[in-house]
Amino acid sequence: MPEKQKINILWFTNNLRIRDNESIVKIQQENLPFLAVYVFDSDFYNEKQFGFRKIGKFRTQFLLETVLDLEKNLEQIGIPFVKKFGKTAEIFQEIAQHFEIETIFCQQEWTRDEILVQRKVEKVLITTTWSKSYSQLLLQPDFVYSQIETIPIHFTVFRQKIEKNFTVREEFNSEKSEKKSNFESEIKSDDIDLKLLGFENFETHPSSPFPFSGGEIEAFKRLNAYFFEHQNLNSYKETRNGMIGSDYSSKFSAWLANGSLSPVSVYHEIKKYEAEFGSNDSTYWLIFELLWREFFKYVAMQYQDKIFQITGILDKIYPYDDDENTVQQWIQGKTESDFINANMNEIRQTGFMSNRGRQNVASYFCKILNQDWRIGAAYFEEMLIDYDVHSNYGNWMYVAGVGNDPRNRTFNPEKQAEAYDNDFQYRDLWLH
Repeated sequence: MPEKQKINILWFTNNLRIRDNESIVKIQQENLPFLAVYVFDSDFYNEKQFGFRKIGKFRTQFLLETVLDLEKNLEQIGIPFVKKFGKTAEIFQEIAQHFEIETIFCQQEWTRDEILVQRKVEKVLITTTWSKSYSQLLLQPDFVYSQIETIPIHFTVFRQKIEKNFTVREEFNSEKSEKKSNFESEIKSDDIDLKLLGFENFETHPSSPFPFSGGEIEAFKRLNAYFFEHQNLNSYKETRNGMIGSDYSSKFSAWLANGSLSPVSVYHEIKKYEAEFGSNDSTYWLIFELLWREFFKYVAMQYQDKIFQITGILDKIYPYDDDENTVQQWIQGKTESDFINANMNEIRQTGFMSNRGRQNVASYFCKILNQDWRIGAAYFEEMLIDYDVHSNYGNWMYVAGVGNDPRNRTFNPEKQAEAYDNDFQYRDLWLH
């Protein structure tokens, strides 16, 4: 039997970009030919938690667009790419029947589902080595842990210690791959669409605050429009609590969540903007928001599976009623609060909701309806275009009082509606 050709694998997960991608830079420095792979994992599309899918139609559509965009971008820099549907470990096993896989270059993960998939692959590729990069982070762990021994419970303590000596790395620059290897004869891409993944085609809601498509090209179009064309960054701090339209906030979260946009790129673009137009509270505030995102990633790294447990990272008793009807009324926008109902109608129809809305509906679910916060978190996981495991579970724990805010506050939806929707514009939009 002829000896199998040795190759490396560039495994894409939530790092779906070519700009500022450490794994691409590292794999290009090796001598072996390599193949880029993305897997739509069938287990992930079939799995349910609390009766909800792990991923719903909105994020699936956005992900499909992102992977198609990645395919085009990789082609332009001469990197062969296959997208597959199936169980990840089985797909790697299939590739290993044709090639000897030396090293897999991928993103470092530290949450349950992601680690589980990596372990399954490790089991079938026992001799393969791994090269993992912290490419979803703004700040490298070496830097963070040189400033802080353990991640504090309070964000403010984290931020103050980090900001004292703020160090963000430069972006990674990938090059055009010189010799394009051809793997087509052995490994072919699958045709993947919404139907294959279990969904019907749908139109974006005309009032969606997130009318954008997936992919790195769209991400930078949005960034350039928001920063440089319209200079919306200048007033971000004043508008970020808005609820209608696409420009009250940056809307970068969905691209950041699947890694088609890197937080490091966003940081350096903010610095470019400040050099051109000056810095103010708003330019700082977007960095402040990136730090919140970062904080939740480090909280998850430190506490691991505790972020999915009812008692949270505080090991605190969380009493709740278990009432399916109450949960359904919340989901269907049929609670006693019109402000909560409007927000719940918006997420159900668009896969998006403002930050202000998210805090309110989560607080209502946990503190007024007294339901299991993990059910709310699982519903968000299915629905949100910009779902990110660390931010989603971090924020839900926070609101439930078992996370990074031990003060355990409750939002008053009437007062919130008065403050953020006193002209009823938002409620009129989503209640009719």
